Amino acid sequence: MRKLKKATALLLCLLMTFSLAACGGGTTKETGGTGENAENGGAQADSGSTGILTETGTYPIVKEPIELTLFCVSMPNVEDFATNDFTKFLEEKTGIKINFETGSRDDWETKLNLAFSTGDYPDMIMFASPSQAKYGVKEGILLQLDDLIEANMPNYMANMGEYIDATRQTDGHIYAICGLNECYHCMYAKKMWVNTYWLDRMGIDVPTTTDEFYDACKKFLEINPTGIAVGGAKDGWHARFEEWMTNAFILSPSKSQDYRVEVGLAPEGKIRTIANTDEYKEALKYMNSLYKLGAIYDGDFTQTEEQLRALANQEGEPVLFLPCGTISNHFDADNNNETYRHYQVMAPIAGPDGTRRATYMKYAGLGEGDFFVTDKCKYPEAALRWIDYFFTTEGALSSQYGAEEGTDWVLNPEGKKGLNGEPAMYEVLNPYSGEAQNHDWQDVQVKYFPAEFRLGESTDQNVDVGTSLGLEKLLYDATKEKMEPYAQKEGDWDVLPYLKLTDEEATKIQTIGVEVENYIEENKVAFITGRKDFDKDWDSYVKGFDNVGLPTLLEVYQTAYDRQSSK
Repeated sequence: MRKLKKATALLLCLLMTFSLAACGGGTTKETGGTGENAENGGAQADSGSTGILTETGTYPIVKEPIELTLFCVSMPNVEDFATNDFTKFLEEKTGIKINFETGSRDDWETKLNLAFSTGDYPDMIMFASPSQAKYGVKEGILLQLDDLIEANMPNYMANMGEYIDATRQTDGHIYAICGLNECYHCMYAKKMWVNTYWLDRMGIDVPTTTDEFYDACKKFLEINPTGIAVGGAKDGWHARFEEWMTNAFILSPSKSQDYRVEVGLAPEGKIRTIANTDEYKEALKYMNSLYKLGAIYDGDFTQTEEQLRALANQEGEPVLFLPCGTISNHFDADNNNETYRHYQVMAPIAGPDGTRRATYMKYAGLGEGDFFVTDKCKYPEAALRWIDYFFTTEGALSSQYGAEEGTDWVLNPEGKKGLNGEPAMYEVLNPYSGEAQNHDWQDVQVKYFPAEFRLGESTDQNVDVGTSLGLEKLLYDATKEKMEPYAQKEGDWDVLPYLKLTDEEATKIQTIGVEVENYIEENKVAFITGRKDFDKDWDSYVKGFDNVGLPTLLEVYQTAYDRQSSK
């Protein structure tokens, strides 16, 4: 098998992110479905399905119908995968009937791990991400896909080839098919929205500095003492005000791996946490001043995003500043349009030394792993040819919006322009719905949405951005104007990509990561609320990182980063 081409654009991604250097793979052999090939570097595919396949890249995929089982995450806006219109379309197109096993967003991981432990797991896994280090590299339950990809996935190779080397695991092999969803505004999702209605009432402009932000909060509370100056939540899509506010002092890299340990790549090129730096200390001091003012209340640290939404929509309790990736998370543009229109994205504010950053999460597009084939699968080639359809324009549109061209979507609409102002690639006629439906899979699929695809959706250039139809344009324009100019620059702190850990490394830091996260969170709140004193308690806080294992955590991350950087 020839080496898969490395793309210059993805070298940086290879250093740090996501999930598929030299080729792996080898001779195929039968596997028994219990991971017994793990000692040989992982399970490899049984080639027994080749006789039933049609020519690569044609449909149907198989000469005679077959059935495969698929585990995926259920979503409230998809009624029943088994009877879904897109499911029926796909079965007719490919000749493969899918038997679904599902888990909810709350319990899918537990269900999947239980299935692995009992040996009763499906042929394929989609929209759920098992540990590749454990179930692939170590136990051999997930198939090595190296040779199979090139032989059976022409669309994946054509459209994702430059990304493939960046998705190899620590043993050099590929265990997952990864999607691509290059959402421009999502890469700058640490946004703060300001209520311009209240700014107008106070006669002030949108704050541009920490001092102006403080003054706006002070004036707001003077004329509206029952209001909330700064909203926030402990969870949700960037609903934590601290992340946005920290960027006025030092880049907030957010979390690495699954832990919110504020780890990033320091200017000297080493992996560090910002949580023990002088700049972070100054950020907490500033937030403490806002807390003393009454601009930040205790509920910001404990409430869920749903509770914040309810609070923001409570009549007579206005919120001046709201952190979130999109204002539609808090307000319904159709049912509460007046309030929805009041909010606009703020550019980052500048701190005392001029620091003014918008965290650019540049590795957020490539998936860690979106589709897996297990060693139970009798037809791995067929499984990969089935998923390969999703890496076509037709497959991407059909899975998301429905498979009826001309009814659900149309290609190259004449005279229409995309979100970026260029000629539109397609027009959606059956828009995404948050309500339960049974026509398409919505977000439950392997996405192939490169930047040109997402920005190429037909968009009315004069659409009212204060309506639900104008949301994507609202987010695009706001990101372009107010966020992108303040992205981290070369020589600044930077975000980390997804670091591929060995199973031993992941196990080593599993508990440590949680303890470090809790330590940072608890002390952050203690300093902001004044329960801890900066003069008396800061030094002991910094020293305390040794006790919770931060050095070990950083050492593991550094090893993984260096390993990926050397390839």
